[in-house]
Amino acid sequence: MDSLYIYQNSYIMVFLFLLIGILLPVVALGMGKLLRPSRPSDEKYTTYESGIEPFQDARVQFTVRYYLFALLFVIFDVETVFLYPWAVAYDKLGIFALIEMLIFVVMLIIGLIYAWKKKVLKWQ
Repeated sequence: MDSLYIYQNSYIMVFLFLLIGILLPVVALGMGKLLRPSRPSDEKYTTYESGIEPFQDARVQFTVRYYLFALLFVIFDVETVFLYPWAVAYDKLGIFALIEMLIFVVMLIIGLIYAWKKKVLKWQ
């Protein structure tokens, strides 16, 4: 009977944390909306361009190549985030971790070769 009380108490704590996690930003944003001054004008709704008057539409379409380069950068940046802790703790991890990391690096190299073959890395 005692363990049932402990389980119910832990669910209550999870529910309270969930409730606080939802209410805290909602209350903060609501209070901010109520307390801040609101003086809308046309000048406030223009695009900010370093003090220069806007001379064209702010919504400029970018080519997909920018996003592909950014995606490849993020992929290889995350690779370094995974490689560094592995390299620091290599002595403690052993051969199994070496094999896992080799599989990870090989998969990334395969992805790089695929991007190279599709000419994603060529800037035109």
